[in-house]
Amino acid sequence: MKLTKSQEYLKRAKEVLPCQTQTLSKGWTQFVQGVCPVYLQKGNGSHVWDVDGNEFIDYITALGPVILGYNDVDVNKAITEQLKDGITFSLPHPLEVELAEDLKKLIPCAEMVRYGKNGSDATSAAVRIARAVTGREKIACCGYHGWPDWYITTTTRKRGVPKAMDSLICTFEYNKIETLRKLFADNPGTIAAVIMEPIGVEDPQPGFLDQVRDIAHQNGALLIFDEVVTGFRVALGGAQSHYKVIPDLAAFGKALSNGMPLSFVAGKKEIMQKAEDCFISMTSGGEALSLAAARATIKKLQDKNVIPHLWAMGQRLKDAIIAGIKANDLPIEVKGLPVHFVCVFKDASGQESLEFKSLFIQEMVKRGILTGGYFNQCFAHSPEDIEKTIKAANETFAIMKTALSGGNIKKFLEGPAVQPVFRKL
Repeated sequence: MKLTKSQEYLKRAKEVLPCQTQTLSKGWTQFVQGVCPVYLQKGNGSHVWDVDGNEFIDYITALGPVILGYNDVDVNKAITEQLKDGITFSLPHPLEVELAEDLKKLIPCAEMVRYGKNGSDATSAAVRIARAVTGREKIACCGYHGWPDWYITTTTRKRGVPKAMDSLICTFEYNKIETLRKLFADNPGTIAAVIMEPIGVEDPQPGFLDQVRDIAHQNGALLIFDEVVTGFRVALGGAQSHYKVIPDLAAFGKALSNGMPLSFVAGKKEIMQKAEDCFISMTSGGEALSLAAARATIKKLQDKNVIPHLWAMGQRLKDAIIAGIKANDLPIEVKGLPVHFVCVFKDASGQESLEFKSLFIQEMVKRGILTGGYFNQCFAHSPEDIEKTIKAANETFAIMKTALSGGNIKKFLEGPAVQPVFRKL
């Protein structure tokens, strides 16, 4: 596999782009260099091509937004039709109203919506609205919520964030309801909202989400679901529809518009009207190409029964990967729903191993499969794609078994191991 152009672009990027990427999870540090591509040139369906012309079946799907597949004809048509009339205007566009009406019909909590461009816009808007409604400042959070100061202060990448932010955010553990109870006990009358991913890589225990909602409300706080990942992937109405637990506010993005930049915060009318008292404003919030793409995406999700396809293809792949892991007796744990699952790689002692993860990524990409150790399903993934991926995974697992038994995984790597996104700098 030639990677000449990828490496040339990387060299140039180091002169002009901090981190050489706009999204750390897409950056070259997340892949084994010398084996994996750095820059992608185009995509079609479930396949992508890098700048050197190498072709891959893609399970990263742009970190989740590409729910239908790259270059989807129906979404492209909606974009090009709107392009004839314009992109961004001096007054609101009718699509702002029409899409909001669509969303209201689909999402249980969505009596009103407000648009943004990425997930961090939506989660930040939700937090600001919750603070305005409750008159409180502290936020209880669980999971990943983007790059804003209010959240990123909980991570190791908090350089540039005022230390005062530390006192306004507190964290609790998923499926451990007692950790949330303790937060409210330790911070009486000061927590504005609980924000959480309704499901990440761990299934909610029976009653857990209901308990979170009830504890928040009993203590005068709002419940915010971060559905940036789960929205339009787990179910048309999001994880809140799937698990039948309705939050006060929810943030959506990613799969909403099949790759076009659009997100939104949704919530109950009496709460969302408070957004009029907050300053939530952006020039491109009502950009019409993304709104048109979202309406076309939602229509196709409905008309083509896309989500059942995602579950079916994902289940076949997940089951086969679990079987391959067991057959080779590997310390790899598979977590998450079939539509979005991850592999957790461990060493012989049971600790998470970036080297072991790197070996998986390396061997899969050599077999034409682009993954970061996780698998997002899209509508364009075919049974043939799935079977090819299973074959590649089984070959990879055999190599990993040999590497593990030899006690020197690093010897099998053809480049540096991947690095964690959140790490001390």
